[in-house]
Amino acid sequence: MQILFVVPYPHGKAPSQRFRFEQYLDLLAAEGHSYKVAPFVSDSTWAILYKPGHTLAKALGIVGGFLRRIGLLFSVSKYDFVFLHREASPIGPPLFEWVMAKVLGKKIIYDFDDAIWIPNTSEANKIVAGLKWHHKVASICRWAYKVSCGNAYLRDYARQYNANAIVNPTTIDTVHLHNRVRDQQPAERMVIGWTGTHSTLKYLEQVVPVLAKLEQHYDFEFQVISNQPPNLPLKSLVYRPWRKDTEIEDLLRFHIGLMPLEDDAWAKGKCAFKALQYMALGVPPLVSPVGMNTEVVQDGQNGFVCATAADWEASLEMLLKDASLRVRLGKAARQTVEQRYSVTANWRNFRTLFT
Repeated sequence: MQILFVVPYPHGKAPSQRFRFEQYLDLLAAEGHSYKVAPFVSDSTWAILYKPGHTLAKALGIVGGFLRRIGLLFSVSKYDFVFLHREASPIGPPLFEWVMAKVLGKKIIYDFDDAIWIPNTSEANKIVAGLKWHHKVASICRWAYKVSCGNAYLRDYARQYNANAIVNPTTIDTVHLHNRVRDQQPAERMVIGWTGTHSTLKYLEQVVPVLAKLEQHYDFEFQVISNQPPNLPLKSLVYRPWRKDTEIEDLLRFHIGLMPLEDDAWAKGKCAFKALQYMALGVPPLVSPVGMNTEVVQDGQNGFVCATAADWEASLEMLLKDASLRVRLGKAARQTVEQRYSVTANWRNFRTLFT
């Protein structure tokens, strides 16, 4: 097969692309298939895309992306499948998708891992908020050959428009990347950790009072790994900028991993990715009972599900005090990922998208 991956961001940069399909590229090549990854955003535009300011440079980057998309249409016909991650362009109607599906007759595999039909614009890109055409998701689902969805909530939305919608979970490469397990017997301070982008920092607000209370009685660090520093009133706070080359080493500092969410329509589309990253490294996760979290985390078996502030406090306190509990939950968490949410376990499911 020849497969064209039409994606928003440069190869190897964005977590959604890395863990949705980029991990499978070598496996496709090993079967003799060829592929091309065609990003909308260039490397230089990606470097400033989510930073404040740079308005002119961002605008020129968007124009450049549209020019690349127009040029791409002249070569689309040679591909057997077009794997479309999220959208062909970040603003405007789904023109490129319509041309590829309806004019060129390409088999589009439409992939998304968020409730992208719901507006959820950050401060950094609010200028283009009114141009994003969130409602185009339904049209692209209709035109697609198959729809690849990160969880059942997203699949149920897609099936309103396309019967060939399946759950293709976000997966972890437990062989080449998340291939170590955290030693839960700390020689240093205990570390409670969270990782995520600037757009999800807001979810930490619900656990701040709990952490503030616990830091009065326990000696721990609360480490935040993100692309922007948080502004949180915590003495225990330690910020680490996210870096791809130190991602695993940084996550291995955690003894406990947090994934709080608000119970809203957008969060229901989340695919438990933070929890899966922690779990793959043997770090017990504490999660809100929202979206896919309760499918991945079984309370008291491979982590804890925390619905209230009292739940967060009790679960954190147990794990801070009991290394054997951290070890038991961490082993079970790793096993869950290996059996259900790893690249190895999901390869056959991913491969069926192209049949």
